[in-house]
Amino acid sequence: MDVRSRIIEAAFGLLAGGGELTQPRVSRAAGVRQSHLTYYFPTITDLLQAVARHSFDRLAAEFGAAGGRRRGASIAEGIARATRDKRRVRMMLGLVVAADRDPSLKPRMRAFVKELRGRIAPMLGAAGLDLGEHDMAFIHTVVVGAAVLQLARDSAQARREARAVLEKAVKCVSRR
Repeated sequence: MDVRSRIIEAAFGLLAGGGELTQPRVSRAAGVRQSHLTYYFPTITDLLQAVARHSFDRLAAEFGAAGGRRRGASIAEGIARATRDKRRVRMMLGLVVAADRDPSLKPRMRAFVKELRGRIAPMLGAAGLDLGEHDMAFIHTVVVGAAVLQLARDSAQARREARAVLEKAVKCVSRR
């Protein structure tokens, strides 16, 4: 694995574990000097963006592999499976906390959310869901809520409930 990838994986691991992301912690976890970290990611904001993109790319590969063949409840199951990944949800929450602590991250997070929704829409479109802007915001909000509640409750009941809610959300937007 190259240095850049090691840094991203280390940062993902720290965020997924609920830890604070600092340059010294990331460089130690990646086994690189801090100067290497700052060469690839001059600011912690740059690193956070890279981690978020990396996580989404993994998710897109998982979902996209079967996305074109999915319909209705199957789409919801694919989304539900992704929301069960505790590391990904912790990483997402870590990004939210980081943006809350550092207001300079907020414009980048807004841009990332816009990009994320823009990349998700064609995947859902291939699965039969043609979503407008508000439908996409609705689905995104439901997915985030389901993921956070599953993580907080961590039970089979929470997973069943999340899947049922996601199925209902998919049905709601597919009626249009």
